[in-house]
Amino acid sequence: MVEYSPADELLIEEKWRELEEACRKAKVCRREDDWQFIKRAFFLAKEAHKGVRRRSGEPYIIHPIEVALIAVREIGLGKKSIVAALLHDVVEDTEYTLEDISRIFTPKIASMVDGLTKMSGVFNADSSEQAEYFRKVLLTLSDDVRVIIIKIADRLHNMRTLGAMPPNKQIKITSETIYLFVPLAHRLGLHAIKSELEDLCMRYRFPEEYEEIKRKIDETEIERQAYIEKFMTPIREVLDRNKFQYEMTARVKSVYSIWNKMRRKQIPFEEVYDLFAIRIVFKTLPFPSEKTQCWQIYSCVTDIYKPHPDRLRDWISMPKSNGYEALHSTVMGPDGIWVEVQVRTERMDDIAERGFAAHWKYKHQSIAQEEDGLDKWLRKVRDALNSPTESAQEFLDNFKLSLYKSDIVVFTPKGEAHSMPYGATVLDFAYEIHTNIGNRAIGAKVNHRIQPITARLNSGDQVEIITAESARPKAEWLDIVVTSKARQTIQDYLKRERYDNIEYGMSHLEESLAEHNVTLNGRVLRKLMAAYECRNKDELYSKIGAGIISLDNLGQLLKENSSRKVLKFWKLLIPGSAAQESVDIDRDDEATTLDDTIGEESSADEPTFVMATCCEPIPGDRVVGYRDPQSGHIVVHKSTCDMLTKLAAQHSENIIKEEDIKWSQQKSVSYLASVEVFGIDRPSIILDLAKVIAADFSINMRAISIQSHDGIFEGTISLYVQDIDSLNMLLEKIRKIKGIERAKRLVNE
Repeated sequence: MVEYSPADELLIEEKWRELEEACRKAKVCRREDDWQFIKRAFFLAKEAHKGVRRRSGEPYIIHPIEVALIAVREIGLGKKSIVAALLHDVVEDTEYTLEDISRIFTPKIASMVDGLTKMSGVFNADSSEQAEYFRKVLLTLSDDVRVIIIKIADRLHNMRTLGAMPPNKQIKITSETIYLFVPLAHRLGLHAIKSELEDLCMRYRFPEEYEEIKRKIDETEIERQAYIEKFMTPIREVLDRNKFQYEMTARVKSVYSIWNKMRRKQIPFEEVYDLFAIRIVFKTLPFPSEKTQCWQIYSCVTDIYKPHPDRLRDWISMPKSNGYEALHSTVMGPDGIWVEVQVRTERMDDIAERGFAAHWKYKHQSIAQEEDGLDKWLRKVRDALNSPTESAQEFLDNFKLSLYKSDIVVFTPKGEAHSMPYGATVLDFAYEIHTNIGNRAIGAKVNHRIQPITARLNSGDQVEIITAESARPKAEWLDIVVTSKARQTIQDYLKRERYDNIEYGMSHLEESLAEHNVTLNGRVLRKLMAAYECRNKDELYSKIGAGIISLDNLGQLLKENSSRKVLKFWKLLIPGSAAQESVDIDRDDEATTLDDTIGEESSADEPTFVMATCCEPIPGDRVVGYRDPQSGHIVVHKSTCDMLTKLAAQHSENIIKEEDIKWSQQKSVSYLASVEVFGIDRPSIILDLAKVIAADFSINMRAISIQSHDGIFEGTISLYVQDIDSLNMLLEKIRKIKGIERAKRLVNE
């Protein structure tokens, strides 16, 4: 063990004094005993981590101190959370046990440390243990949310120091963060931390794009500030005249949110017009009510600037389920620019920035103790954990669905309000009411009009579910629902049904084979799986049991020597292999190159790769590979693909980094891409469009779908291109066609 240097000891002492000052400023330690409690945790953690350093080179004890600082200064947690933050790695990394923590501190502190220790194993455990680890953590969450909040603080500090980690670790940690910790931070109302986590993820995954957007934000700072001052001056005058005590600031969008909008809408930075929002935070008076005072300020603003009729968001009358309350309105400012104005009280602002910690503080200050949105969500988490899940990946996916924000409120025929995520369907609402209603749903009366179970609901809809005794959940329903409760219930039903089908299918197949004097074995199974196009034996049994596959032609199949299907695949060239010598490619010496030649066979030591259908990468896109553990194939995703983020979060060991996989320069293969077009309809515009695609660029179209209404047309075209450059050239030419207003690549991410 290497002793710390005097400089290390000085750094530790400075950080400790910083934590002490933050605790006293936040009034965490109201008695000397409180401070001694925290002090004892610090000295135990310092002794336990003595001589240990982080990868960055600093003493390890700095990390738990920083986590405690985030907990008290940026979130507003109390003394128990600070102690748990200081001790969060002690049990995992040192010889101290939970019994020691319970004896030296309290059983509650030991329980919190236990929850934090278990979270460390969530992503590293094998598949069978992973779900159980996470289930235990979430049980702790539903019992004591502080455990998850401290873990989010821990992740935030790890992200702030991520530069010291190697690239493969950066991919794993950023993917975990964006996949789970960012939605968790959002769901718990930690807006500032959520935004910082998103920006840090982008900074390490897409550094060039991050720096470019940050540079452009800085370059437009002076011009933007001048406009903000011009916009805010008349509002200040009217608020001062009405004797409001307030603070008005401008909030610039985060780099990540700007990048996300640019990517989603495929627009340049210069076309992102809502770069900032104006926030008015005011001190409330005893009378009238908070709500009335918010509307008074809203009225002052809209007396000056005209509001957008469709952009008023009233989260005061009906707060978001993460506790967020505010009035949002978009108004027309000077020079014809739309500007968002947010109105909050100091209490609302505290909850918006500090999330659950502030929400809990104000809840306990209130006489009313009714269950609110966050309480309901925590109750749902506990209910969801009662149903066992076989797959860790499935469990994480279903839980992640519960982190989506609740943006709409839907009513029953009796007027009971239910918060649902944006995009929820009639079927989601049916399962929200009751499992049996969901399982029997066939449609609904939405605002007294008949709608199918697939219909998307809007805020304010009144919904009456229509059921039928004969209705049963189907696999297609999983494509309809967006809530975790609905998805989990459907999956559980289908699993039970599939298990019954597998048992019956296997028994039926064995009986049918016996009639032909054939014994069921691996060779026969492989032959039947190929003939019936099944991926595995369970799928074969299940389809037989469900009646999808008939065994009437079994005898004929057994006699035939079915010709093996030759699957086309993409060769992955290995440096020095014979396959590499047969083609002329342009690549970096240390990078694996994607060969554009389609082969018909593959040697045993040549892994194959396929293009991911979720994001449809083409040459020129930045790509990352994922080695499928079942097939051994390498699936190539765009580096911005959401599915890739999920895979990297859960199976980072199978990721092939961006710098290790590159496109070759050959142009012998075409790739499928989808294009969206929009414009003003006129005679022969489709002929002009087809001429540019087929005649000018000699590109084959796979499908075209165009709709025209009221003089406007829109549609999508699926076509085969060689690379991103040829696609961009085509789009540029299409945009020059008379009547075309917009042409862009459809991005499935």
